[in-house]
Amino acid sequence: MSSTGTQLATQSSAQVKTKLCAVLVEDNRLDAELILHELRRDGFDVSAQVVQDEAGFTKALLTHRPEVVLADYNLPNWKGMETLDVLRREGLDIPMILVSGALGDVTAVECIKRGATDYVLKDGLARLPEAIRHALREKHERSLRHQVEENLARKVDELARSNADLEQFAYVASHDLQEPLRMVTAYTQLLAERYRGKLDENADKFIGYASEGAQRMQVLIQDLLAFSRVGRNGSVRVSVDCNVVMKDVLLALAPAIRESDAVVTHPQLPSVWADRTQVTQVFQNLIGNALKFRGKEPPKVSVQAEGAGDRWLFSVSDNGIGIAPEYRETIFVVFQRLHARNEYPGNGIGLAICKKIVERHGGKIWVESQAGSGSTFKFTLPDRSAADEETENRKDAEKVMVKA
Repeated sequence: MSSTGTQLATQSSAQVKTKLCAVLVEDNRLDAELILHELRRDGFDVSAQVVQDEAGFTKALLTHRPEVVLADYNLPNWKGMETLDVLRREGLDIPMILVSGALGDVTAVECIKRGATDYVLKDGLARLPEAIRHALREKHERSLRHQVEENLARKVDELARSNADLEQFAYVASHDLQEPLRMVTAYTQLLAERYRGKLDENADKFIGYASEGAQRMQVLIQDLLAFSRVGRNGSVRVSVDCNVVMKDVLLALAPAIRESDAVVTHPQLPSVWADRTQVTQVFQNLIGNALKFRGKEPPKVSVQAEGAGDRWLFSVSDNGIGIAPEYRETIFVVFQRLHARNEYPGNGIGLAICKKIVERHGGKIWVESQAGSGSTFKFTLPDRSAADEETENRKDAEKVMVKA
């Protein structure tokens, strides 16, 4: 044998056939043989069943488990496109390629729209192997995408359950701790009142530590309860006029505003689609922080809003002590504090509550600041008009359903 012949023989023996299981919906045995011959010639090790009607096709799906269906468009007692109805009824994702003697462009496009993967004319069978390979690649990619979507949905469900369990635990644990802690607080205060000065100096100091610690723990538990209650009982979304909310917030913060000689300004604010109580909490926490973390100058707080598509972008700016860039994320974590309690009171819960509320409304919250140069907290909330439009669309859809 020549070297060229040896090389060809080696290539032929090394060629790996691609196994393919197929069902042919075809009434012409010669056409079926031509199709199988073309596939084998192009590297497919094909195993096929040839059927001519719905009963035979349905049986072949169960016994043969094909990877691809090759269907003639017209048969004496059946149409190839009807294979799609059977596949959908059986819940099978199997590519179906039309292999027809004559199929106009308009008809071919309509078949593709109805769910056919591709079409190949019988006088152009050389294109069939590549059409099958392309269909199988698409199916593989579709399966991978479906698997990723299922995994993501499962992770989302697991995360939702985990968050719900965590909120339930935080609520129950903090609620159950209230009663014994009240006893500890009451009796340490009683000890302080009854025995102060009657024991030695160390005893007074220790009782003071115990009393202070119990009171601080009580505040921490109350803050934890407040955090766990956000969204716990659901929220009622309504149109909320932020101007009215600001009046309530400024009234609640009036003592702190007077004490610090603060000036809080805001132009006309929009209405948002949100839970009014929770929106009030956000504004009150942010403005309250601006009053608390002030510098040497009297606080100046400005509340602004601007449109951002179907949302409003709010900003609460101040001239306070500011926040270093490395702490811009940390400040939104529950119980994270940047200052000692003797400098600024509080347990670091307010911004965590703001973040939780804003995110439950589908928005985002962040801070832009530099240490010593004030802070601007920004957050987004849904626009009322977008919610009104959604409500109208839902009503229109319900009317159409009623008429139908």
